[in-house]
Amino acid sequence: MTAVVDAHVRVGDGREVRLDTGELLATMDRLGIDQALISPGERCIAVDNREGNALTTAAAAASGGRLLAYAVANPWRGRAALDELARAADEGAVALAVDSVLQGFDLLDGLVDPLLEFAADRGWFAYVRTGTPPSAVPLPLALLALRHPGVDFVMGRSGATDFWIDAAPALRQAPNLYADTAYAPWDTVLSEFARDPEIGTSRVVFSTDAPYTVPAAELRRVRDWTIAEPERAAVLSGTVTGLLGGSTGRR
Repeated sequence: MTAVVDAHVRVGDGREVRLDTGELLATMDRLGIDQALISPGERCIAVDNREGNALTTAAAAASGGRLLAYAVANPWRGRAALDELARAADEGAVALAVDSVLQGFDLLDGLVDPLLEFAADRGWFAYVRTGTPPSAVPLPLALLALRHPGVDFVMGRSGATDFWIDAAPALRQAPNLYADTAYAPWDTVLSEFARDPEIGTSRVVFSTDAPYTVPAAELRRVRDWTIAEPERAAVLSGTVTGLLGGSTGRR
């Protein structure tokens, strides 16, 4: 049975949605998802970073290895942001989550660079949500990835939806940038990745982006995708597991 790792879920209270860890684990059991990487809701990404990191690291610690915590810190906080990432790492966080819209910066203005340097030192990859102009779109993220070759980046939502057209060019530009599957139709967006020799399925990771989506539909789309089973296994778990292992995945 192919392992399944969900590369991004938000838990806790959001502005319009809510997902508690018990509900998440029940959904994972029902769908056969083995592990999920979790970040906190919007308020905790933007402002209350310590509360969010405490929530996710405690949930991960109590999950028997099924949940893995992203660390979040608003880069406007400067040294305090780095201290918060270090505290979250000590509590078990395994990767960095960034949302430049919620946190109020431009990907290329330099503000987030110290956080990415911290991630590089820890061997963490960085999940960066995209899809909202002007500060969170694929092509600037590719330039950011090129600025930080020691960090692997997951392009959250792959520019969904208006900026899907830029996802493949961004992936071609930066070899340390990976797409995720959330929202993306397999017969258009995902298939473009698969047939491009500079990208391929090895640069794609499965994500439900719950609670903003229907997880069953997100998983079904990847299972319906017309690719070979070894490629599907990499999308569902192999590639993100490699990123979690600190592998740089350079090609």
